[in-house]
Amino acid sequence: MAKYQDQEFVEYVIKSLVDHPDEVATDRKIDEMGVLLTLKVNPQDMGQVIGRQGGTARSIRTLLRVIGAKNNARINFKIEEPEGGRVMRERTDEAPAKNVDQMVDDLKF
Repeated sequence: MAKYQDQEFVEYVIKSLVDHPDEVATDRKIDEMGVLLTLKVNPQDMGQVIGRQGGTARSIRTLLRVIGAKNNARINFKIEEPEGGRVMRERTDEAPAKNVDQMVDDLKF
């Protein structure tokens, strides 16, 4: 299957960001709304792809909009959520996770 410029761009950028580049997969479909690029990555890499407050994903969408404008196409970018919902990275600091009651106790004077 031939790769397109927009699809190659997404794969190159995402593979450069994630810890598991061999698990990056894209799917490209064309419909009446334009081009839909769907991205699938390892669940542990979701945070790196989305970025803080969605900044990385927003930037990729902006760059895809530029590529689309250059090629007279509308490009939509979808990040496929992993099966079973969102996966959080394990805590790496030494402090154990606190439950809600412990947090409330910390706030009391």
